[in-house]
Amino acid sequence: MIKVKVIASGRCKEEWLRMALAEYEKRLSPFLEITWIHPKDDAQLADLLPQEQQYIALDPNGDSMGSLEFSQKLLKYFENNRSRATFAIGGPDGFSPDILQKSTLRWSLSPLTFTHQLTRLILLEQIYRAMEISKKSPYHK
Repeated sequence: MIKVKVIASGRCKEEWLRMALAEYEKRLSPFLEITWIHPKDDAQLADLLPQEQQYIALDPNGDSMGSLEFSQKLLKYFENNRSRATFAIGGPDGFSPDILQKSTLRWSLSPLTFTHQLTRLILLEQIYRAMEISKKSPYHK
């Protein structure tokens, strides 16, 4: 089974957002297992990330791509990394230059700025979309 870890500062406070995240986790459960790690602040985030052998930093200045390319890159990443991926979502001020420099990849989900809470939902939806694209399901259309 594919394992995805998401390290994101802070907790998800909004009930509607928790419900949406739970829905995508349910949809993804046949394909992959998601582990959430919630550092309490950016300092704890900075302490946790070096423990990861590799991680993808979600950064507005990272590589921008459409959903098809995201799907291809994500599936290739799983293939090359024993079906494992760690995503890092920064706090309100983004990542320190050190965290970005140590990241394996930097991907942008959009040039727009989102809250770290909303970024979680966008990430899960895009992972789900990537899996559906790989199955050639009509979801992506």
